[in-house]
Amino acid sequence: MKAYVFPGQGAQFAGMGKDLYDNNPLAHALFEKANEILGFRITDIMFNGTAEELKQTKVTQPAVFLHSVILAKTLGDEFRPDMVAGHSLGEFSALVAAGALSFEDGLRLVAARAMAMQKACELNPSTMAAVLALPDETVEAICAEIDDVVPANYNCPGQLVISGKKEGIDTACERLLAAGAKRALKLPVGGGFHSPCMEPARAELAEAIDRTEFSVPVCPVYQNVDALPHTDPAEIKGNLIAQLTAPVRWTQSVRNMVADGATEFVELGPGKVLQGLVGKIDKSVAVSGLQ
Repeated sequence: MKAYVFPGQGAQFAGMGKDLYDNNPLAHALFEKANEILGFRITDIMFNGTAEELKQTKVTQPAVFLHSVILAKTLGDEFRPDMVAGHSLGEFSALVAAGALSFEDGLRLVAARAMAMQKACELNPSTMAAVLALPDETVEAICAEIDDVVPANYNCPGQLVISGKKEGIDTACERLLAAGAKRALKLPVGGGFHSPCMEPARAELAEAIDRTEFSVPVCPVYQNVDALPHTDPAEIKGNLIAQLTAPVRWTQSVRNMVADGATEFVELGPGKVLQGLVGKIDKSVAVSGLQ
């Protein structure tokens, strides 16, 4: 069985999507429609912008989403997923690719999510740190001892990202290194995503999601919040809202997809981050990507 997976924020690169835009009429039309919906030419930044310009949350999230979704749409009948999943922002790409959301509504929600997260970052100075080579249970126990610090991304065995208030993250990094972590490295991100620091954004995004029509997807969507397959639109909506303040259970999602029959994983979108993570989670599956 074939699983398609979609990357999140951080996978962007200068020039992303330009080949698609130049060489595929459908892609060209969808990128132009996106420029119209967003009210600015995101394609100019994606194709010709600097890494710094691409790093702005209001640009990064729609850019990664557009690259992934448009790539899926250009596959036409070749795109026949048995299951899909996306990492954080990538969950929106997965939902559009699987037909649970229209292209237009997906893009509007991603743009709203990016702006809401940007505002939440300004309200709550916060950050994230990657912890390498410690068991998840050890990281969880140390986070539980520190106010305002939580596990945020279960990326693969031995790689867990933590999130929260800046002072708490500093304390956690010291304790994690003392506990034997190979590295506890603060990430160059705008804020503490997938933590209670995102509560203002969650409330704002909930209103936008509640107003949006979702359909039954063509295949199960394994959602970040519980790592389980979902096809019910009401459940999908609830999980998407909860995702902003809850951890991304990527390790658990991939393991569940494999347990449910996935033998091949294809990453659609910029970069190769998920290909690397899937390979570390389960060495028995075939992994490839298109960008």
